[in-house]
Amino acid sequence: MAHKRNKIAVIGAGFVGSTTAHWAAQKEIGDVVILDINEGAAIGKSLDLFQAAPIEMFDSKVKGTNKYEDIADSDVVIITAGMPRKPGMSRDELVGVNAKIVKDVCEGIKKYAPNSFVIVVCNPMDVMAVYAKQLLGFPRERVLGMGGCLDSARYRAFIAEELNVSVKDVTGIVVGNHGDAMVPLVRMTSVSGIPLTDLLSAEKIAAIVQRTKTAGAEIGGHLKTGSAYYAPARGAVEMAEAILKDQKRVLPVAVELHGEFGVNDKLMVGVLAKIGGKGMEGIIDMKLNADEKAEFEKSVEAVRTLVSALKTVN
Repeated sequence: MAHKRNKIAVIGAGFVGSTTAHWAAQKEIGDVVILDINEGAAIGKSLDLFQAAPIEMFDSKVKGTNKYEDIADSDVVIITAGMPRKPGMSRDELVGVNAKIVKDVCEGIKKYAPNSFVIVVCNPMDVMAVYAKQLLGFPRERVLGMGGCLDSARYRAFIAEELNVSVKDVTGIVVGNHGDAMVPLVRMTSVSGIPLTDLLSAEKIAAIVQRTKTAGAEIGGHLKTGSAYYAPARGAVEMAEAILKDQKRVLPVAVELHGEFGVNDKLMVGVLAKIGGKGMEGIIDMKLNADEKAEFEKSVEAVRTLVSALKTVN
């Protein structure tokens, strides 16, 4: 019997979407469909990416479309569609614009890929993930938000740069919301097992924590007209790969909390979770100390505030 290949649908052919498709095809985690309302962009970028296959030596098929029926039977759907935040635009304004887009996207997913795992990347990520979860009605194991993988990667990159060591040996996670109230867990950060606090001064660590929180804005400030895409796309593909290969990775992802860490109102907040073939296979009980709990609660409150902005949209 022929083996069914994995299928990854990427919704949105902008910078994040096309780069997500690039990483997914290059890593051969499955065949890739890029869907965008701008059919030309989806088809053109797909053709371009497919033509790199003989050089990079990947056998993933890549297809562009504007028709939701082409995402039928996708194993993983990654939602990148949406407007990036423009200079001077508040997150609340962005909520209104992107909620409309996410609503259309979720209708398509429900109809054509009802058994898929959904990874939300578009901003503001936490509230869009909450909204997608509500619209889809899928169990929480199958709807995840991508903020934590990106924020943790940024945090680890800055630590490696400061210490002039390989990024491979830096372990560190960022939980909470994907925004200014995110919580890099310094106490749980290490380099080959050595606590970060043994290697860097409190001032240097504080500077890295602050830079991590504003890393997206730092990039946006340089780009002027857009926002980050290489690392966000790779974060989404890290999650997709963990699901498709049943890796049981322990990753920081946004998941709907059902009483964990005292959150009971169906908010999606970044926590450490085990990601495998069933999607989110368990939330890791991080033993937070009093300071970390207080920081995490501020993060939860930030998500709650944005979700209330969503209520005014509907």
